[in-house]
Amino acid sequence: MQCCSCVAWEERPEMILTVAVSGYRSLRNLVLPLAPLTVITGGNGVGKSSLYRTLRMLGEVSQGRAISTLASEGGMSSTIWAGPEVLSRGMKSGEVPITGTRRSKPIGLKLGFASEDYGYAVELGLPAEVSAFSNDPEIKTEAIWIGEFLSRRNVLAERHGPSVRMKSKTGSWIQVATSLPPFDSMMTHAADPKDAWELLHLRDRMRNWRFYDQLRTDRDAPARKQQIGTRTPILASDGSDLAAAIQTIREIGDPATLDETVRDAFPDSSVEVQAKDGLFILNMRQHGLLRPLSTAELSDGTLRYLLLVAALLTPRPPSLMVLNEPETSLHPDLIPPLARLIKEASLRSQIVVVSHNQVLADALSEDGALAHRLEKDIGETVAPEAELVSWSWPKR
Repeated sequence: MQCCSCVAWEERPEMILTVAVSGYRSLRNLVLPLAPLTVITGGNGVGKSSLYRTLRMLGEVSQGRAISTLASEGGMSSTIWAGPEVLSRGMKSGEVPITGTRRSKPIGLKLGFASEDYGYAVELGLPAEVSAFSNDPEIKTEAIWIGEFLSRRNVLAERHGPSVRMKSKTGSWIQVATSLPPFDSMMTHAADPKDAWELLHLRDRMRNWRFYDQLRTDRDAPARKQQIGTRTPILASDGSDLAAAIQTIREIGDPATLDETVRDAFPDSSVEVQAKDGLFILNMRQHGLLRPLSTAELSDGTLRYLLLVAALLTPRPPSLMVLNEPETSLHPDLIPPLARLIKEASLRSQIVVVSHNQVLADALSEDGALAHRLEKDIGETVAPEAELVSWSWPKR
């Protein structure tokens, strides 16, 4: 496999430079810089899964699913930061008891990111009216801007309540919506190739993001059974089309790297796809065995590694791929090959890895990955060693 230094970073799509979240569970106010390869670690309960969910929720904004996802977690009342609005120095030192005070600002959950060309932020808040859908939060404000930092000068599009306006090529503002429902994002309902092409461009890029945290390896996992095979450049989130994805890599992807990656983890082994009457099954040949093993016979760890191979060696690399605890079920001997596989994939996509495994984190950071270790401070998730990044939220 190539080393990261062998490929110019200019070849990758526009990279996310900063991700920000405020008011979600223990993430009271977290702003993190990202790199081509970033690894997030920390102990149990420090907020790693919450950070993963916020990244996924940002991607779901472009699909129109963020509000339903948040509602499925219990709505704003269950997911909003449960601590005081302000943590004073005395509270943090223990000199002053932690008590709630009357809030001076509206309750809101804010998500945002800034890439090399555009930034985006959204704020969700409590419904204005009581109804049967009171668990559904409302979108209060959204903004898209040029560059890393939001300012009044570089805003391209902004939404306040039901109103959305875009800046034209001449610099004047164009009203593109006046009655957008609070459950619809301007990303899905105001993007237009004529008047709002930047919105359309950013929406399509966000829809290209990929998240893997539900790859199934249990005995009833779809990947263990024959599946109808069609060309599959993108592995399904549960890994159900594994055989088709591997065959697609072999035909239109990088079969040499595929074979090398398998041998790196399982010396003298190979994988092959058996196709009959339109049904595909993945088999694995291992040294010393007289017949190949089907996926139904593989261990959970072996199957999971092959699923990660199919996801990471995709012939259609996304601009961003986020892996949540990819080391699950893997034998310790597979952690170094997994790190090399992730590094290989980071040559084509920006990768964020959320992991409990310090060996994996160390292996990735040794080759230049940006590492963030999350901790809890009076119930709040912090990254004490992270570089401070300037960030401004759009105002309601």
